[in-house]
Amino acid sequence: MTTPFPFTAVVGQDDLRLALLLNAVSPAVGGVLVRGEKGTAKSTAVRALSALLPEVPVVAGCRFSCDPSKPDPECPDGPHEPGPGAFRASRMVELPVGASEDRLVGALDIERALAEGVKAFEPGLLADAHRGILYVDEVNLLHDHLVDLLLDAAAMGASYVEREGVSVRHASKFLLVGTMNPEEGELRPQLLDRFGLTVEVAASREPDQRVEVVRRRLAYDDDPAGFADRWADEEAAVRQRIVAARELLPSVRLGDGALRQIAATCAAFEVDGMRADIVMARTATALAAWAGRTDVLAEDVRQAALLALPHRRRRNPFDAPGLDQDRLDETLEEFSGSEDDDEPDPDGPGDGGGQPPSSDGPEADGGSGAQPEAGEGGEPQTGGAGSGEQSAVRAAEPFRTKVLSVPGLGDGAAGRRSRARTEHGRTTGARRPRGALTKLHLAATVQAAAPHQRARGRSGRGLVVRRDDLRQATREGREGNLVLFLVDASGSMAARQRMSAVKGAVLSLLLDAYQRRDKVGLVTFRGSAAEVALPPTSSVDAAAARLETLPTGGRTPLAAGLLRAHEVLRVERLRDPARRALVVVVTDGRATGGPEPVALSGRAARLFAADGVASVVVDCESGPVRLGLAGQLAGELGGTAVTLDELRADSIAGLVKDVQRRAA
Repeated sequence: MTTPFPFTAVVGQDDLRLALLLNAVSPAVGGVLVRGEKGTAKSTAVRALSALLPEVPVVAGCRFSCDPSKPDPECPDGPHEPGPGAFRASRMVELPVGASEDRLVGALDIERALAEGVKAFEPGLLADAHRGILYVDEVNLLHDHLVDLLLDAAAMGASYVEREGVSVRHASKFLLVGTMNPEEGELRPQLLDRFGLTVEVAASREPDQRVEVVRRRLAYDDDPAGFADRWADEEAAVRQRIVAARELLPSVRLGDGALRQIAATCAAFEVDGMRADIVMARTATALAAWAGRTDVLAEDVRQAALLALPHRRRRNPFDAPGLDQDRLDETLEEFSGSEDDDEPDPDGPGDGGGQPPSSDGPEADGGSGAQPEAGEGGEPQTGGAGSGEQSAVRAAEPFRTKVLSVPGLGDGAAGRRSRARTEHGRTTGARRPRGALTKLHLAATVQAAAPHQRARGRSGRGLVVRRDDLRQATREGREGNLVLFLVDASGSMAARQRMSAVKGAVLSLLLDAYQRRDKVGLVTFRGSAAEVALPPTSSVDAAAARLETLPTGGRTPLAAGLLRAHEVLRVERLRDPARRALVVVVTDGRATGGPEPVALSGRAARLFAADGVASVVVDCESGPVRLGLAGQLAGELGGTAVTLDELRADSIAGLVKDVQRRAA
């Protein structure tokens, strides 16, 4: 068994360590979401936490970790008689991003269930994580159907497994901890709200702190057991402090003054629902218990707000989470009151509870409060020289767009854009299973087994089912696509402030891609060449940032842009062959520069039509005289042209049908 890196040896990351420790003191806080760039000790700290948790009393032999003092009356391994039980270490169960539904919730033996009526159930990860930690690395990449199951278990404290009339239910209460890199995409809002606390982490820019991080990591890699032994005393001290805080927690008093501050803070930041108020109250109480106090102070409320509200406040999808601390302080001051129950005990500890155990040596690895260094001068990037180049303009106000989907039926990753064969969705038919059976089609299975019952010697009520009779349900749902934006940034786009409207339209489509869990890419062309401004990624935030700094100017090398976009798609098909692409060309259709620019652009566009790539041309031409060049380009691409005005949700009801009709 691998020796984990000691929790107390993690350098810096004070907010991360504090958030994890508060959940160890009070699991009711609701877990932690850790956001940050790669290489910032996110996973290291989470995996180290399990070693600090006290042992858990369980019913001996129970696969579902029932508490011997109050066993679950519906436990599949029960019923259990109350008794002393046994103790085991707290578990940390990791949920892989690519896990199957059966691996998460457990699996039934369908063949025995049909033939014998026996609930032969193999527990999944939700059962293993009961009364422990469920850890999801890269939680923002988790498939939607797994997210739905997590939401159900987190809300009900139990997991339900339903298979064609056979039902199993078991308790599943766990501490949910997730880590993610925002560059790879954001988290689904429903799951985001289920995390009690959120922490932003970043690597330190201080050389001394970085040196200490490297020194400790090298020492651990050379001798993990010896390194852990050197931190054993610190680990034991934190473990004892967690136990003491848990015992003190029921005695902590949350006064009316603190409750008013909590309610006023949540109202001031316009959070949705009441979960934020409840989480803040539990967090403030845990902070007081961690500090060894029985009264909640204003500083506890402030720290609780910084941990519990950033991911819950109302914001646009591309806005970074965070709180205006000046506004927070003003709200707390306004509702501070003069209640006696909020005054600190002069004889009690005064450390405020907002600090995790300090580690020896200089702090490194950057606390989550560290801010990334600002760019010098704040000047927008120009992306290369071009004649008549103009600086970047701001995008117009985004709007809601109609759905642009890829025609046909795909097999890509789960999403919300185009039709696809998926493991989840409406049932459309049945087939013989390829590999393990995951979704039984009951009617088709019975129909396949029925003609053979006499030959198989059926004598009882049960149906005699063989493996060859089993049928897999085929289902249709939605997939996510690669939406590749090809944006004309030439001088003609700067006329009549068109670029601001164009950026607003692209930003609107990016918002739509964010909601539909697509990958996005951005190719721009101007001057004499095209540039991949953003390779295909799941982070629409990055695309929005690149769009904001996009300048205009120069000629219109349309052919170069099309060829570069075609090459991006070719490479992406090798990396992710199942994900279908939708190319959105944003241009007025002009092509200038070089020999025969119009003819060359037509030949480049026909490459997309030959490959069957779905495309939409957003016609940016304006003014009383229109040349219709964008429509001609759409014809060469085998796609559809739509104006900026028609792109709005209320204006392009027939656009998707046009795309599908042209592709038919």
